[in-house]
Amino acid sequence: MTDLFDTVYRRSLEDPRGFWAEAAADIVWTKPWDAVLDEEASPAPRWFVGGELNTCYNALDRHADGGRADQAALIYDSPVTGVTKSFTYSELRDLVARFAGVLARRGVEKGDRVIVYMPMIPEAVVAMLACARLGAVHSVVFGGFASNELAARIDDSEPKVVVSASCGIETARVIEYKSLLDKAIELARHKPTHCIIFQREMVKADLQPGRDLDWEEEMASTTPHPCVPVAATDPLYILYTSGTTGQPKGIVRDNGGHAVALKWTMKHIYNIEPGQVYWAASDVGWVVGHSYIVYGPLLYGCTTVLYEGKPVGTPDAGAFWRVIADHGVSCMFTAPTAIRAIRQQDPEGALIAGYDLSQFDSLFLAGERCDPDTLGWAQHMLGVPVIDHWWQTETGWAIVSNCLGIEPLTVVPGSPTRPVPGWDLRVMGPDGEDLPTGETGALCVKLPMPPGAFPTLWNAEQRFTDTYFSTYPGFYETADAGFIDEDGYVHVMARTDDVINVAGHRLSTGALEEVLTSHPDVAECAVLGVADVLKGQIPVGFLVLKAGAERDKKAVASDVIAMVRERIGPVAAFKLAVVVARLPKTRSGKILRATIAKIADGKSWTMPATVDDPEIFAEIGAALETLGYPR
Repeated sequence: MTDLFDTVYRRSLEDPRGFWAEAAADIVWTKPWDAVLDEEASPAPRWFVGGELNTCYNALDRHADGGRADQAALIYDSPVTGVTKSFTYSELRDLVARFAGVLARRGVEKGDRVIVYMPMIPEAVVAMLACARLGAVHSVVFGGFASNELAARIDDSEPKVVVSASCGIETARVIEYKSLLDKAIELARHKPTHCIIFQREMVKADLQPGRDLDWEEEMASTTPHPCVPVAATDPLYILYTSGTTGQPKGIVRDNGGHAVALKWTMKHIYNIEPGQVYWAASDVGWVVGHSYIVYGPLLYGCTTVLYEGKPVGTPDAGAFWRVIADHGVSCMFTAPTAIRAIRQQDPEGALIAGYDLSQFDSLFLAGERCDPDTLGWAQHMLGVPVIDHWWQTETGWAIVSNCLGIEPLTVVPGSPTRPVPGWDLRVMGPDGEDLPTGETGALCVKLPMPPGAFPTLWNAEQRFTDTYFSTYPGFYETADAGFIDEDGYVHVMARTDDVINVAGHRLSTGALEEVLTSHPDVAECAVLGVADVLKGQIPVGFLVLKAGAERDKKAVASDVIAMVRERIGPVAAFKLAVVVARLPKTRSGKILRATIAKIADGKSWTMPATVDDPEIFAEIGAALETLGYPR
């Protein structure tokens, strides 16, 4: 099996045209491509130039008309409302075709932008696929995003229509989306022609006459719209991610390469078959939701799960296992932070025993670095392969992963294993040269990147070049740091900004965090560098303890300080650790290390738009004060 992986990987780099042309044969094209790969396109090569297709046709109509009409395409599971509902491929296709008719009647045409600002409800998926059906470009904005952030995305993408809902539900509270949307439109320079609002039972929004339209009324008076062919290189969606300048970056995904790559990954990486149930426990507002709630599973003919709930608290730390058992999930994808939250509440895994997980084959983790202890806990408790894999919003799918479809399970603590076929990954030094085995440097991908990677930023071609391709010409700079060991396994240690310099020694915060999470009482942690007059920077650790941990907090902090000294050495200068109740995170689960560091250094900072709980920073500030920061 390993020989198969090596053969596939080598061919993907030596003959990328032939390799991806074979994969593309599994997609329905309305017009064949003129060239598989145009390497002359700068700075990023383009795939399937001249080809035409429709992504929605490949995701829905192909299956509805080809033997899967009565198979479940989408299962909606909402513990926050108590609703579970299933949609067959035929039913979902018909809903999407009707909503495409609604958008077309309101003036949306091929190339127009539509912002989707919705909670985790089926209508969000319908809206995305309806845009794809028309050849329009959707831009999903995470539901509940602040008005000023939504306004920035409206101004950048200039949507003709915004699709939204009256409200979203965050565990025990209702968030009224319509008032946030109204404020955003008031702030924005660009004014959408229409807003289509899905009215939820919990809150009925007031509609502005002339601009706002009721979803149900529109659906009742429209006719289905056929699929519109688009160029393979035409944009399918814009997905905004935070930029270092404060201006969000609009990641563009094209139609052709995206469909080819995602369909290929379903078997080769996730080892799932058409007809099986695949669940990405993410949000449609993030790249995981785009790739593996909506497009990947549907392109492959799987059943996908849309979950409106949390890993804990809806109602308890057994929520994920209940969904897997109820719907026969074969493969699940979630973030390490979700597993840490479950482990923190149920460290002995007692709740797992209450569910039948006999159909469950594998768990994939991504979104942030997974520490070996979290991965090991999940694998021990679940008894299935648990795979940490690494990718980014920009790449659209995994750069590094254990590819279960073409190789056996390989567990290398702290590593998501080897680069996936198509990705020529290197470790670069500041001089632009490859670093020796085992040395930490900038992780970069030699061009061409495979299909599905972003071809540009929306309305920002120069920023695209400057941000990703200027430091290492001929390479995509991931902004992650790590090393490749002697066996070819990749260790992603931190964002390049999270590699701290302690008295001239470059230390990975990820390596320090590995030590801290190995403590039996620590559920999760964050290590960051704060300014120090003598050493330049010194590391500070924040610890969240497991539920039921009985040791004194100061004793645990002392333990981890001693552990770092023993395992990494005095060079780490790790002398500051504090226990906190929780860590500040984005809604996608990433820990906001840079913001904590600014608070510790006494620098000005702004509340991140994606923070899940703004009140947490008061607790972090109090913890820093106990350590004597800011100084």
